[in-house]
Amino acid sequence: MGTRLPGNALAFKRRLLKWFRSLGRDLPWRHTRDPYRILVSEVMLQQTQVARVEDFYRQFLARFPTIRALADASPSAVRDAWDGLGYYRRADNLSRLARIVVERYDGTIPDDLDSLEALPGIGRYTAGAVASFAYEKRVPAIDTNVARVLSRVFPRAAGRHLSRSAAQRRWDLARRLLPRRRRSAWEFNQALMDLGALYCTARRPKCLECPVRPNCRTGAARRSTTEPRSA
Repeated sequence: MGTRLPGNALAFKRRLLKWFRSLGRDLPWRHTRDPYRILVSEVMLQQTQVARVEDFYRQFLARFPTIRALADASPSAVRDAWDGLGYYRRADNLSRLARIVVERYDGTIPDDLDSLEALPGIGRYTAGAVASFAYEKRVPAIDTNVARVLSRVFPRAAGRHLSRSAAQRRWDLARRLLPRRRRSAWEFNQALMDLGALYCTARRPKCLECPVRPNCRTGAARRSTTEPRSA
């Protein structure tokens, strides 16, 4: 794929970042760059909505404030702390991950994608999220929400459907869209997630209210067919 960005890319980035800096969600894991705390939040957010995760996140960290504390705990104790959040395999993976990080990395969660993806329960998205949100690495982090946003804003470059065949195109596009400044790249990845969660939803997207609709190919098309014509 070429390196040329879509014509609406720059304006989209500027508008998205401006909106996020004023109205982005205030989430507890956005107030830290502690890799452990960010990793815990990302594992919890796998298949679980933000509203449910917030209280569990605080309680879990109160019980296991560091990765060494988690590594020292028994798997059953970790599962007990996870009770009510569901998908308990995540708790088992996190328990194994903590022991590996302590034994292999002296308690420091790695910052490179290959090492992160080699850890239990960590896939491509979570590795990118930890690298970006903890270490401010200029790497994309594409979850379902972000994939949907990219497919709608840039349908030709990212693919119109959330298919496996289009997945690599979206990762390539997301990488090229990242701002040069590491802090801005952090904000951009977070902003894409907020946009997908709040406006660019899977069902009934709020195109007419979307803060980036002038720079979205799909949003602009929907606006032209839903807004009344002037007399």
